[in-house]
Amino acid sequence: MEWTVDQLRQFVTTAECGSFSAAARHLGKAQSAVSTAIGLLEVDLGVALFDRSRRNAQLSEAGQVLLLEARELLRQAEQLDQRARSLNAGNEAALSLALDEALPYTAIATLMREISVKFPSLELTLLNGTATEVADYVEQERASVAFHFDRGPVRASFDQRHIGTVPQGVFVANGHPLADGRVVRRKDLARHRQLLMHADDVHEVAYSPRVWRSDSFYSTAEMVADKLGWAVLPVNIAHYEGFRQALQEVPCPSLALPRLSVRMLWLQGRQPGATASYVQKRFTELLRDTPA
Repeated sequence: MEWTVDQLRQFVTTAECGSFSAAARHLGKAQSAVSTAIGLLEVDLGVALFDRSRRNAQLSEAGQVLLLEARELLRQAEQLDQRARSLNAGNEAALSLALDEALPYTAIATLMREISVKFPSLELTLLNGTATEVADYVEQERASVAFHFDRGPVRASFDQRHIGTVPQGVFVANGHPLADGRVVRRKDLARHRQLLMHADDVHEVAYSPRVWRSDSFYSTAEMVADKLGWAVLPVNIAHYEGFRQALQEVPCPSLALPRLSVRMLWLQGRQPGATASYVQKRFTELLRDTPA
C-alpha cells in the first residue's frame, strides 16, 4: 500500500463537503489536485470510493465503509503528532501521581480536567491512599511524585517542596455534648474521646486521656459522624458530601490550630519533568483558591 495520510484527508474532506470543488476550496488546493489524489487512492485501494455517475461526490458502498476507517486513521495520526510535539517540548510521555486521599476533592477534580486538556496524549496513572501510603508509592517507584499532607520529617530518600495549606478544625457529630454552640476549652475536649490520625513516626497531640487512632481522615470522619468522639479534621473532609450534614465544627480558640501543610515528594536525584512541574504549579494555585 502506497497511500498517504494526505490522500486520506482529501478523501474524508470530499465526503464531508459533498463535492470535489468544495473540498478543494476547503483545503486550499486545485480541484484537479484533489480529484487526482483521490483517483490514485482508489487505484491503490482497488475500490471506487465515489459514484462519479452523479453530479455531486456521492460515496459508493465501499466508500461509506472505508470513510469510517479513514477517519480513525486520521485520528490516530493526529494523536501521534500531538504526542511527538509534546515529547519534543520536554513533556513526559507517561506520569504516575500518588495523591493523599484527604486532599480537597474539588482541587483534584479541576486539576484532572485541566491535565486532560493541556496534555491530551499523556498516559496518566493515579494512585490514592493515606499520607504514608502515597509516600511509599514514590519510594517503591510506583509513582513519580506524590502530593500529601505533611505528616512529619521527610525520609532521607526524598526531596520535597511545600505547595500550600488546607484549613483544619475541631469537629463533632450533631447531637454530641460539645455541639451546643458554645466556645469550648481544652478541658472540655478532655472529657470526651479524641479520634486521632495515626501515622508511622508521627505523634499527634492528644488532649484527651481516651484516644482512638486511625490512619485515614475519612475513617476518622466516619467515626466522628457515628458519635464515637471528636477529631481535628481538614475542613474539606468535614464538608464532603457524605459528612456535611452529620458533622459540626466546634469553636476552640485555645487550640490555635495551624493550617495543614501540603507538600510534593519525589526521589532524590530524579528532578520532576516538565509535566510534573506544571502539575505542581497548577495544584499550588488550586489549593490557594480552595475556600476555607
